Amino acid sequence: MTRTKQIPRHEASASVVPIYDRLFGDRDPVAEPGTATGTPGNWWTVFAQTPALMDHMVAGFGLFSGPERSLSPRLRELALTRTGFGAGSQFVFSQHCKAARRAGVTDEQLEAIPAWPISESFSPAERAILAYTDELVLADGRVQDATFAALGEHLDEVEIIELTYAVASYKLHALMCRALRLEYDDVAERIVEIAAPADGDNDVMGTISMRD
Repeated sequence: MTRTKQIPRHEASASVVPIYDRLFGDRDPVAEPGTATGTPGNWWTVFAQTPALMDHMVAGFGLFSGPERSLSPRLRELALTRTGFGAGSQFVFSQHCKAARRAGVTDEQLEAIPAWPISESFSPAERAILAYTDELVLADGRVQDATFAALGEHLDEVEIIELTYAVASYKLHALMCRALRLEYDDVAERIVEIAAPADGDNDVMGTISMRD
């Protein structure tokens, strides 16, 4: 269950209806959820509450994949798949695995993305992009000079700017999905207290320290 309400077809704004048509056909996506890629589709039905934001984000999707981009789709999708994994978003990771595969990333590389530093599946250019992506996502943009220099050996400045914008944008999408519990990120917090047995020892630190 998403944390915010979803907008059924009959309540959707005029700008949202064509998006619903493209993704869901003539179904009401709230009453009959599901997209062609197997997702519930509630990213769309939740953001339909704010048509201006949805329009902005849809335009962004088109911008990233437009033919006028300098950065190759394969390298972009490699970075975005790692972005999903690094940001802890099952939805972003899973969806971009599919997009990356279409763009030419191999299954061997996709399987290696979670532990890419120890994999031999990536070229020097791909390793530089993955390292840069990690410092954007996991280090909040604290990119080291050595990392940036390595990236510059393979990408020009326009490609670097496009890569930075794409990764930062999809980190945003990952955070939104987790915060609002959308799509495959609709999961309960797993870090919770596990109760001791009713007759068990609740003095955890005392037990560990062997204190009487």
